This record gives sequence, structure tokens and C-alpha cells, in this order.
Amino acid sequence: MKGNFGTLHPHGKNAKTPAELPRITEAAFLRQVLQLARLHGWRTAHFRPGRRSAKDGKERWETAVQGDGKGFPDLILLKKRRQLVVELKVGMNLLTTEQGAWLDAFKLAGVEIRVWYPCNWPEIEQVLSAC
Repeated sequence: MKGNFGTLHPHGKNAKTPAELPRITEAAFLRQVLQLARLHGWRTAHFRPGRRSAKDGKERWETAVQGDGKGFPDLILLKKRRQLVVELKVGMNLLTTEQGAWLDAFKLAGVEIRVWYPCNWPEIEQVLSAC
């Protein structure tokens, strides 16, 4: 599994250019997926970054986490005995090395993993309405 993330784009060989894809931010996509998951009874967790002022006076976004937090998946979803870890992407964005490593680790631990783009909406509806 290692190395499979971030190399293939879900739109396949005939991928549309970013200008041809629906314009949606990752934040809006996240809200839609969370809303659908809650509608179908999933417990959901997403850890939002917060704005922090650096010593040089510039503001940056960081997620407060200890340990190996860089690249942690966007969503942790639980329903009955099903665990689902999801990384959300929009446009032509691909997984980072760190995101791929986290997904590999979750899969190795027996957790179902998904990487979803807005074009995967029919699959998202199918997965979240199951159970």
C-alpha cells in the first residue's frame, strides 16, 4: 500500500483541469461530508487548525497536537463496529507524504481508509448511508 497515495489522481487519465472542476473549498467539502455523516448516525471528529502568531509577528495556522500529528487525516468516523478514516481533497490536490504515511498506518491497523474528492460524492453517499 505504501507509495500508492499521492501518485494517482481520482479523476483518472482523463482528469479535468482545475478550471473545469467544480469550485469548492476543502472547508465547504468538509462541512458537506460532516453533515451527511451526522445525518446517517456517524460519530465524527475533525481537528481544526487555529491561528497562531509567531515570534516574527506573522500569523500561521497550526493544529495543536503532540506526537506525529503532521498529515493526520481530516476525519475520523465511527458507526457501530465500523471505523473510517478519511482524507479530503479538492481540485487537483494530492496526498502529502505525511498523509500517505498516516493512511498506511491506519490501514495496517485494520482501519478502513478513504481519500475523497468532490467527484466521489456518489461513493461518499453510499459509504455513509451503509450500516
